[in-house]
Amino acid sequence: MSDDDQSLGARLRRVRAHSEALAAPLSPEDQALQAMPDASPTKWHLAHTSWFFEAVVLGPHAPGFRPHDERWARLFNSYYESLGPRHPRPQRGMLSRPSLAEVLPWRHAVDEALAAFIAGADADTRARAWPLIELGLQHEQQHQELIQTDLLAALALNPLAPAAWPGEPPPVVAAEPGWLDYAGGSVEIGHGGGGFAFDNETPRHRVLQQPYRLANRLVSNAEYQAFVDDGGYRRAALWLSDGWAAVQAQGWTAPLYWRDGGLEFTLYGERERQPDAPVRHLSFYEAAAFAEWAGARLPSEAEWEHAAASATPPAQCFGSVWQWTRSSYDPYPRFRPLAGAVGEYNGKFMVGQIVLRGSSVATPAGHARASYRNFFPPAARWQYSGLRLALDA
Repeated sequence: MSDDDQSLGARLRRVRAHSEALAAPLSPEDQALQAMPDASPTKWHLAHTSWFFEAVVLGPHAPGFRPHDERWARLFNSYYESLGPRHPRPQRGMLSRPSLAEVLPWRHAVDEALAAFIAGADADTRARAWPLIELGLQHEQQHQELIQTDLLAALALNPLAPAAWPGEPPPVVAAEPGWLDYAGGSVEIGHGGGGFAFDNETPRHRVLQQPYRLANRLVSNAEYQAFVDDGGYRRAALWLSDGWAAVQAQGWTAPLYWRDGGLEFTLYGERERQPDAPVRHLSFYEAAAFAEWAGARLPSEAEWEHAAASATPPAQCFGSVWQWTRSSYDPYPRFRPLAGAVGEYNGKFMVGQIVLRGSSVATPAGHARASYRNFFPPAARWQYSGLRLALDA
């Protein structure tokens, strides 16, 4: 086995183990919870990521491979039309069987099959399958973040405000607010080659933009509290029309997990809100309304990437919250989805969604990069999503 193969095998073990480490403190009952149609149970995430490796890597490329249980493909296929029928997404929480005690041995069997496949593949097979294994690892890291956001949504519904993890959230001290200036002109954005990227990050291309300014840090809880105190959720003039309709229909008065008395619900349970910490669990509509109230705007995704990749990037680009931009999730010029089932990964969602940039506290180490394009519907609030302000220069 080559050094590259050994490195891939070691990374596979590390990433797969991290998923189980996230789930380890949780009871089987915790791992079966589904808070809403947009979220999934922890057990489902553990199973789906294993199904992905069976369906995309082992089934097509490992000679003689047979799925652990062919019936389970229907349960754990997410949205791949070309890979067969799927259990309805809003009913994933009804899948009491297979049990967690059956899903975990299945994961281990998939790991063993992948290890044997990596050890025995010839050069032609490696050329075809290694990019798919890498995609599977990146896909699993996405689900590691979803394990946390979806679990938070579920535990937040419990009146006992239970904690998923022991301990306290790490303290945050915000820098003094300020602005960074960036020149306009023709700039390049998108993945430029070298290292992994999803297909929606390509092709790299030029964008013409005007000079602009970005806030040197993210909007904090204390700053967002000032917006709330100033009647931000009661002033229609600050909101986009669809956002104002959502405020009225959903009864929004504050970020999703804010509680009375200066508290916030977190995976550590109900804790005192940190004034300097970045505000999070905002919809795009809330982010846009705050920017309007502050006399600013949200950055475009090109502005965000250009600044993040510059010699003077703003603070808190990565590892705090995903940052809403003012850009619709559209294909880049000359974008083409990948061939085969993995072509369904990103391209078919390029309508009606908004781009977020950066990464969050729930994003696995090494998974973030300046060209990464996350995307969600504008009303989504359960993700670790916040905002950074922008101005025209």
